[in-house]
Amino acid sequence: MFFILSKTLGFFAVPSNVLIALAVLGVVLMATRFARCGRRLAVAGVVLLAVAGLTPLGNALMLPLEQRFPPWDAARGAPDGIVVLGGAIEPETSAARGQAALNEAAERMTAVAALARRFPQARIVFSGGDASLLGNQPDEAQFALPLLESFGVARERIALEGQSRNTYQNAAFSRELVKPKPGERWLLVTSAHHMPRAVGCFRRVGFEVEAYPVDWRTGGLQDLWRPFRSAARGLARSDVAVREWVGLLVYRLTGRTPELFPAPN
Repeated sequence: MFFILSKTLGFFAVPSNVLIALAVLGVVLMATRFARCGRRLAVAGVVLLAVAGLTPLGNALMLPLEQRFPPWDAARGAPDGIVVLGGAIEPETSAARGQAALNEAAERMTAVAALARRFPQARIVFSGGDASLLGNQPDEAQFALPLLESFGVARERIALEGQSRNTYQNAAFSRELVKPKPGERWLLVTSAHHMPRAVGCFRRVGFEVEAYPVDWRTGGLQDLWRPFRSAARGLARSDVAVREWVGLLVYRLTGRTPELFPAPN
């Protein structure tokens, strides 16, 4: 029930969807006796779309998420294992094309390949199932295996977790799969903006991990002053950031993370 509700409400956690719906509602109302209200809604929707799409608003929302966990420090030595979260593979497209089709989060996969070469003794865990609302798409894990093998990662080093449908299940099922021992060090590879919620979920299930953020969307504080050159890019940035903030709030309220905004220990 939580999964279906979260996916349904997820539509309304995307600013572009809400603002377009607002503008369309305004246009519809303009043909009724509520025309004055409709004009205001339509204008508000268009103006807010322009603000979200062209101003640095998306970067301002994204930066705190990406800055929360710094790049991993290798000074402590080699990790015992590496967990990489799904989200970089498009299962439906991959199934249609017969090979892994990567999206804008592709660095999750390329980073774990580089880490596997750098630390040849570390175990590799890929956690990602079918995140679609109806659960009728292939799981990501089945496409991750041949992709990792093509990067030169030996099959015997790879463990696949293909049942999870959200971040909390990533954490719970990964812990169940690897059964981390006291004193072991595990890296968690996911997008920088997603790292606070992911780390919170792993802490909740008792799986201590070290953050290895990748897939940075911003370049730093200077991006707070740079408008977007296209509204599509700005809206995409705002959509991703707002969904993550909403996800943090919902996960905290439902007890899936121990803190609202998890930070490094």
